Amino acid sequence: MASWNSQAGCASFDGTREPEPRLAELSQLARHARRRAFAPFSRFKVGAALRTRTGEVVSSGMNKTIVVRTVTRVPHPKFGKIVKQMKKFYAHDEQNQAKTGDRVRIMETRPISKLKRWRLVEVIQK
Repeated sequence: MASWNSQAGCASFDGTREPEPRLAELSQLARHARRRAFAPFSRFKVGAALRTRTGEVVSSGMNKTIVVRTVTRVPHPKFGKIVKQMKKFYAHDEQNQAKTGDRVRIMETRPISKLKRWRLVEVIQK
């Protein structure tokens, strides 16, 4: 069958279009890679860098748990003014080393309890 290459695939003389074999193979490989890129029972990509945040400890009264408040500065969606968004994260502190008022760095991890999905990486400033 005589055909010539075009951008959307191979066009034959009878007017039908067939997908270019190399593009079909690449899309199949991409689908397979996307399927394997996620670990089962996890929302994290395999091999992806986990998120870290910096914040201030607002509570350290619980055993091996701290509450960290992070401040993010984002533009307001309608008016464009920079506003602060504060969010609290429960983080795991194995040695109970962070105290209220400390600046800390926390890292995302597997779920440890109902609310804890972060763990303490380091105390930046006491």
